[in-house]
Amino acid sequence: MSRYILALDQGTTSSRALVVAADGSVVASAQREIVQHYPRPGWVEHDAEEIWATQLATATEAMARAGIAPDQVAGLGVTNQRETVVLWDRATGRPLAPAIVWQDRRTSGHCTRLREAGAEDRVRALTGLVLDPYFSATKLAWLLEHLPGARAKAEAGELACGTIDTWLVWKLTRGALHVTDAGNASRTLLFDLHAGTWSDELCRLFGVPRALLPEVVDSSGVIGHAAADLLGAAIPIAGIAGDQQAALFGQRCTRAGMAKNTYGTGCFMLMHTGDAPVASSHRLLSTLAWRNGGHSEYALEGSVFIAGAVVQWLRDALGVIRQSHEVEALAASVDDAGGVVFVPAFTGLGAPYWDPDARGAILGLSRGTGAAHIARAAVESIAFQSAELLFAMQADAGVPLAELRVDGGATGNDALMQFQADLLGVPVLRPAVTECTALGAALLAGLGTGLWPDASALDAHWKLDRCFEPRMSRDEAGQRIDRWKRAVARVRGSP
Repeated sequence: MSRYILALDQGTTSSRALVVAADGSVVASAQREIVQHYPRPGWVEHDAEEIWATQLATATEAMARAGIAPDQVAGLGVTNQRETVVLWDRATGRPLAPAIVWQDRRTSGHCTRLREAGAEDRVRALTGLVLDPYFSATKLAWLLEHLPGARAKAEAGELACGTIDTWLVWKLTRGALHVTDAGNASRTLLFDLHAGTWSDELCRLFGVPRALLPEVVDSSGVIGHAAADLLGAAIPIAGIAGDQQAALFGQRCTRAGMAKNTYGTGCFMLMHTGDAPVASSHRLLSTLAWRNGGHSEYALEGSVFIAGAVVQWLRDALGVIRQSHEVEALAASVDDAGGVVFVPAFTGLGAPYWDPDARGAILGLSRGTGAAHIARAAVESIAFQSAELLFAMQADAGVPLAELRVDGGATGNDALMQFQADLLGVPVLRPAVTECTALGAALLAGLGTGLWPDASALDAHWKLDRCFEPRMSRDEAGQRIDRWKRAVARVRGSP
């Protein structure tokens, strides 16, 4: 019997694949890094063909490590870095240009012009999002404007576009499917959150021909099959979700008021809000969590652009550590950050500021400051940014959160998780399986193929590893957060 799910997890820095058994356990995994390209300041690009090649390689490698045959795989789930855009030729399947990554800020001017023209309120009302280069629409508009002949070909129906989920499914099916799930669609600035469809009004505003856009499908359910010659069998594709929606599902935050935070390249906090979108008064995002059986569920979201990436910067740019995992010991070698505050606004600030012009700074340096103090301040910056998101969410929801579920690579840093609980004043729960993004894609696919009978059967697959209870007094936590906010104010709107 087919008792396994293959989950493809295409992230910002790597492509991964997991084989998940019917009991929810991870049987095997494989991972390959992808190259980050920075052709100009503020620009971030990926090679879409490299993304596909590494993802296919990890899929076959994970199945081989699991010791299973392709026909033992009941279904395939896809989760992806969101907002990153690929534009390709329908006939050849070749990208016209590098993928523009979600971190890319080249379209900040376009967003400013639309904002000055009075478009932001209408865009926010339709999409639940803000006008920011983070999202897909202005990236796609940039490609159409700057690639010779692209707009004419797009209007003639000769081109296709999509976020990374769309690109992978296109490649997996050899061009038979051009689709995205409703959750990914809701991250583009082209999707009407209330109608649940692409918006002609938004397409006109951003200059994006409807002919370019993929079909919007449910997040769970069989939509087609991978080409048999690619993976060894025609495996059903049965789950699609953007990485943060997948993590929310994998964390089993399926009831209104439950929240999770994923610590990856960035930090992404989502709170389930039920069957209707909640408008934020604190510049958070209203987003579609997933759509199953035609029924949509929603979430509030706050995004931190630079989280784990600050550790990569310590490693690659500053050279104070050789491997990312060394940051925990270095930060722990001092009692505190010595008054240093590190605001890692390398690509601007996300929620609740949405300031694309902010730039990073290390404040509070003295003659006694050493590499360990900077490392500790860098790690603490991840918790400070996340705390601001949770406080804003609590205000929007009108109720305090009872707990925060966490996942992602940085959750292995016990000191960071304890500091996060201290700042928030609520328990931080780390699950036994912290790769909740891939697990969420697997659970959606398994649900879609009937491997699990219903969503309630999935709750048993979430198991607690450790609960971090807050220890810091609320006065001290408040003082530290105030110091953080003063530092943020110093870097806002830098040239």
